[in-house]
Parts: sequence; structure tokens; C-alpha cells
Amino acid sequence: MLNRIRNEKGQGMAEYALILVLVSIAAIFVLTALGENIAGVFDRIANTLSSGTGG
Repeated sequence: MLNRIRNEKGQGMAEYALILVLVSIAAIFVLTALGENIAGVFDRIANTLSSGTGG
């Protein structure tokens, strides 16, 4: 009985680890794909703030 409970806990931990890995891979992919676009937006904001012009 205790063996079964331990196995289920181990299985749950493995599932959480797998989910964490998949979420991490997705986050890396999204940040890589959108990184340059986001950097461009921040550059435009910084340039607008430093030059004092508005839209």
C-alpha cells in the first residue's frame, strides 16, 4: 500500500517536471521569436522620451 502511494507521488512529481520543461521551452521560443520586436518597441519609447516629442 505504501509503495503505491510513493509511486503515485513520484509520478505526480515527474508530471510537474515535464510541464515545467514544456512551459520553459515555450517561453524561450516566444521570447526568441518576439525579442527583436520588443527591443524595437522599447528603443522607440526611449527615443521618444529622450527627444521630448509625442505622437
